[in-house]
Amino acid sequence: CTPGLKILVFIPFLFAPSLSPMDSTKRPRIEAAALHGDALEQAVREAVATTPAIDVHTHLFPGQHGDLLLWGIDEVLTYHYLVSELFMVAPADLTHEAFFALPKSGQADLVWKYLFVERSPLSEAQLGVLTCLKKLGLGSFMLSKDLVAIRQWFAEQDPLKHTSKVFELANLKYVIMTNIPFDEKEAACWVKPDAKIELASSSFAESDKIFVQSFCATRFRTALRIDPLLKGDWGTISACLEARGLPETLDGAKAFLRAWAKVYQPEYMMASTPADFAYGEADAPRQPGWPSATKLIDEVMVPVAEELGLPLALKLGAKRGMNPALNPCGGGDGVMISDVGPLEELCRRCPRVKFLATFLSRVNQHEVCVLAQKFRNLHIYGCWWYLNNPSMIDEITKMRVEMLGTAFTAQHSDARVLDQLVYKWDHSRRVIAEVLVKQYSLLDSRGWPVTEADVKRDVGRLLGGSYEEFMAKGVDLTPPPPPVLQAQGQARPRVGRSFCQNFARFCAPGADGCGCC
Repeated sequence: CTPGLKILVFIPFLFAPSLSPMDSTKRPRIEAAALHGDALEQAVREAVATTPAIDVHTHLFPGQHGDLLLWGIDEVLTYHYLVSELFMVAPADLTHEAFFALPKSGQADLVWKYLFVERSPLSEAQLGVLTCLKKLGLGSFMLSKDLVAIRQWFAEQDPLKHTSKVFELANLKYVIMTNIPFDEKEAACWVKPDAKIELASSSFAESDKIFVQSFCATRFRTALRIDPLLKGDWGTISACLEARGLPETLDGAKAFLRAWAKVYQPEYMMASTPADFAYGEADAPRQPGWPSATKLIDEVMVPVAEELGLPLALKLGAKRGMNPALNPCGGGDGVMISDVGPLEELCRRCPRVKFLATFLSRVNQHEVCVLAQKFRNLHIYGCWWYLNNPSMIDEITKMRVEMLGTAFTAQHSDARVLDQLVYKWDHSRRVIAEVLVKQYSLLDSRGWPVTEADVKRDVGRLLGGSYEEFMAKGVDLTPPPPPVLQAQGQARPRVGRSFCQNFARFCAPGADGCGCC
């Protein structure tokens, strides 16, 4: 040091970090707020019952869309669940042709007679009717089995006011419709039949041919349904392109989707996949000269989805037209085990697209839970259609909670008749509450503090909050990974094959199988 030079040395005062993971002053407050035993169970049941839900997929329409809105006792009784159950017990001389030739009220009379008067209404669909009537305050008419009085009560209701009452009873925040631009009747609620689309702007050419919507957009939200693309149905697509003045090309198809997205302002694009849905090398055009479904997905759907930031919601596992005699009521469709491979491949190839998925077969549920763990651009939701029964909801919800925590949407109604919202959400909430009571009791038994706020937060996620979080989050901007190269002699993965084909190859001789047989 230089003589005479004074040096000031600053030594910081260091605080030793606390070894406790939690401030000791906070721990008593959390422990005091923690719920146990009966109090915890009551908090869970109350949260599930009172939390407004988001119904992420329905086939409902607002009253402003006229007769597209299905509601009332005759629509409830002639829904395909009940019509199918009717034909299991009806006399053989009641043919499908004779039944569907009757007016809707006549069909409802027969369903009421054979399923509610001549036998106890024990099935889930039958119990659902009773729940609707009770919740709507029609218990006295139900007690006397007076269908005429029930029908008269519905006839006296205003559709818009009745819609508000149903939403209140079901305790819904909003529902998401299914809007099909390929359907002339539905499209006519949004644009005039002769409205054309400009290719350059991907917009409807004349704004005065687009109808101003007056329904409550915070209660009814839209979804753009694009089934023909995933079916590879170029015949339907090209006919719609021609009708809207667009070239019958892939560029025309993209303009068609963009234009309708501007009209609908949809939450997502969606499709129910065909029974033989394939994606990748196993796919082939439906007819010579048509683009394959894979080509339509890769060159139309995915570019538009990325450009507009629209997720794709897939519904997999329906076998269409299993019994065509029931098709007039929409009841001819069945269920099949789906190949999950196409969804896996889509999630892998398209990391910049978010996918929502629900499967119809019970068999697929575990596999798709694992898939949801592996791909952050996949969100699974609901117990669809034939799975919307208490025993299935219980089993599937329990498995999902065990594997996914709260990172899924527990239920959607798939309702086509407005009044179905009442029973589908009432029954689902009861089952979901039972599952969560047991799961929270496990937390309590491990000594983890659970507060009322914790329960409300978690339930909110399961009833729609996780869906909104998934929709709001960003996507992976990194390019998709290259295809995985298989080692010589190793079986090559098959995408888009049927369940039986996938199973059979493991016991087939040669490079594609184990050769054990």
